[in-house]
Parts: sequence; structure tokens; C-alpha cells
Amino acid sequence: MTAADESTQSKTTQGKPTQGKPRVAVLFGGRSSEHAVSCVTAAGVLGAIDREKYDVIPIGIAKSGQWVLAAGDTGQWSLSSSLLPEVAPSPQTVTLAEIGGEHQLIVASPNEVPQELGTVDVVFPLLHGPFGEDGTIQGLLELSDTRYVGAGVLASAVGMDKHFMKVVFEAAGLRVGPYIAVTDRQWRNDPESVRKRVDLLGFPVFVKPARAGSSMGISKLDSLEDLDAAIEAAREHDPKLVIEAGIVGREIECAVLEGRGSDAPRTSLPGEISVAGGEHEFYDFNAKYVDDAAALSCPADMPDEAIARVRELAAVAFDAVGAEGLSRVDFFYTADGALIINEINTMPGFTPKSMYPQMWAASGLSYAELIDELIHLALNRKTGLR
Repeated sequence: MTAADESTQSKTTQGKPTQGKPRVAVLFGGRSSEHAVSCVTAAGVLGAIDREKYDVIPIGIAKSGQWVLAAGDTGQWSLSSSLLPEVAPSPQTVTLAEIGGEHQLIVASPNEVPQELGTVDVVFPLLHGPFGEDGTIQGLLELSDTRYVGAGVLASAVGMDKHFMKVVFEAAGLRVGPYIAVTDRQWRNDPESVRKRVDLLGFPVFVKPARAGSSMGISKLDSLEDLDAAIEAAREHDPKLVIEAGIVGREIECAVLEGRGSDAPRTSLPGEISVAGGEHEFYDFNAKYVDDAAALSCPADMPDEAIARVRELAAVAFDAVGAEGLSRVDFFYTADGALIINEINTMPGFTPKSMYPQMWAASGLSYAELIDELIHLALNRKTGLR
């Protein structure tokens, strides 16, 4: 009997045993600027999840916020330079409700009686960015007492906000690079003060939306000349910004997976990102998802002591924000051997080509096995504060 089979027999929904295969609602799309990336992630998961073990229901979230029943055809959610996949609105709206002590999917159409689609045992949210990765969808699922894959409300919110993320990391004793946070009010009321603070950081700097991912809205600057334009570009994604001093070092990543029971978090072999020149000055959106310009070396070419230290610090970062399920932790490895933490991503890119699954594959856990393990962890995790 497999671990997932054992969890199926032992788990309950509001005290009532759930019979048969666990029912997994794969949730993707969303309202953020990372909508297309979420669709591509869903294509990978829908193509790899074990249908013999799980009953899978794809649910898309349109950019308007509407939940709809989505096609399970993975080809529909592929990404290319000429086509960005998108969840289209529908006359039928899906909701998740608690009925008779069970978590039920309900489909409602105008002027028709709502229909029950049955129970849901666990939700697999593949949502990147605001309204999905930031604790909002996690809060909704907590309110309905529904099990779900990944970090909870607080960890998701902290992991999404690059400012408070750094505050938490520093409190945990992790080394972060020089940076400033810029609020909407500060930029509107005193832009000159912001420019002076940026100048003191030294150049180059990276201007980033505080609460966005997938390298959306990020600019690299070598002088103050283009700062205003870069800030306005970032503000299209978030009125709050983080501006970081450039750090000379290798980009090292480590995948973290929650331990079973009371076990410590598990860490992969660390990997190193390289971007194949051309128009990609840094690891931007197109390099990640469109042009296949990024490559991962795993394990990274580092001394054994440095590899062990990366894995140790990645677990510290995971615990510092209170993460669950999965996270990817990114570092800079400098010439003098220092490890400076860049960020944690509580819902990292999760396509088969993404760095998180690739690092686990290099560490002996395949993409399908990784999906199975995440669902197992969610099925066996208590909801709420119980």
C-alpha cells in the first residue's frame, strides 16, 4: 500500500470518511499579471498527475475572478512567444461550499438550479502572484475548512512581499543585501527623497514590484537617469516597490519540501541559473518562460561545504516564514564564499522545465512523484489551527 493510499484510508472530511480516490481540484489562472504562467504550470501538473490515484477536476480562474470548469487538455494551456494562454469567462460559475459537512463544488448558471459536482478532498492552487500566492486564496480555503497544497495565509503573504520577507529573514539571522522599500505615498509625496536614497545604494540597482513574481515589472538600472521610468513600470504591478543594490555573485537556488509529520524540511541539491546572453541581461520573464534562454546546473559547481550551507540556510528560510508544502529559496554566492539570501517563493514555477521540479529530479524525486508527495502532505495536514 502506498503512502497516498494510506492517507486516503485515514483521512476524514469533517469527521466523515471519504471513500475512493482522493478528489483533487487543480486551481489555476487568476487575476494577477502572472495569469499565463499559472496556466502553463497547470498544463504541467495536469499532464503528470496520476489519474489512477486521483480524481482530478481542473478549475480555472478568469482574469475577472470568475471560477469556471476548465478543460483538462494540456495543449490549451501551453505558452509561446505568440500566444499567452488565458482562462476565458463562462456562463457557468463554480463555487466551493460546505454542504452537509462536506466540501462541495457547485456549478451555477443564470436562471437554472445550481448543480452539485461532488466533494473535494484537497485543492492544488497553482496560482502565481497577487490573489493567489499572497495568502488570499489560502484564506478562502481556510474559511471553508478545505485542505490545500502549499503555504498558509501568513507564510504566503510574507513570501509575496519582498519588503517584509527581508525583515523576517534578517530577524532569523539570514544575510540580505542592501535595499530600500518605497511606498506609494512616499513616491507620490517626495520622489526626490526616493531618488537620493536610491543613489546612496550605488549602481547597478534592481527596481521591483514588492508583491509580484515571475520577474514581472523588474528593471535593472546603471544610473538615476531611467529611475522614474523604471519605478512607474514596476508600479503597474504594485504601488509598493523594493529597490535592491546589485550583488556580484552566482545565482544559486534550492528547493525545499515540507517534512512528513514532525520531520525537518527536506532540501534538494542546489542548482545554478545561467542565462544565454542575447537580449537577456538578467533572469527575466522571457528568459524563464518564452525563449528557453535559462539553463540549470544541478548540483551547482560548489564546494561540498557550500552546498551543505545552502541547504541549511534554505531550510532556515522555509521555517522563518512558516512555510508548508513547497518553496524555492534563492541566494547569491559571492566570490568570497558568502551566501546572501535573495528571496523565497512559496509557489515557485512548477512546469516540468521549472527550476524547482528540475532540482528535485536531480535529487532523485521525479515530477510526478513530487506532485504525489505534495498532495499527500496536504491530505495529512490539519486545517485551521487544529
